[in-house]
Amino acid sequence: MSTPGTTIQERLKWEITPELYDQIRRLWIKHSIAEDKRDLQGLVDTLAPDCVYELVPTGERWEGHDGARAFYTSLLTAFPDVHFDLNEITIGPQGVMEVADVTGTHQGTWAGMAATGKPVQFQVIIFFPWNPSAQLFAGERVWFDTNSLKQMQP
Repeated sequence: MSTPGTTIQERLKWEITPELYDQIRRLWIKHSIAEDKRDLQGLVDTLAPDCVYELVPTGERWEGHDGARAFYTSLLTAFPDVHFDLNEITIGPQGVMEVADVTGTHQGTWAGMAATGKPVQFQVIIFFPWNPSAQLFAGERVWFDTNSLKQMQP
């Protein structure tokens, strides 16, 4: 997934200005606060209408605002107490890349893995591609080690 109609070579040419950096950073903060508050509409408000959510290890995809709502409903049902501890972040004209430690209790199916009722801890890398036309995020691409979750299966 990338910003529609652009190649990586084109995106690498995008210039960053202090104003654009601040705009992208503020939107990521707004997105993160909405996620912490479990505010689905607040999350959707940070996303372009044609956004795409993707769990890279499983190939699962959700498209558009309805897809983003379905992704978050699935995540928050699977891990109602999910918490992200940010470790690293990079912000540029192409979007935001973050690394976070995730903790929670596995209460529902997620990434094809049945609920265990057990605490989980794993690391994610999440890319929020920037959509310059919409001035919003084009979704999220999420990477994680599936083995870290499989080890917690009964």
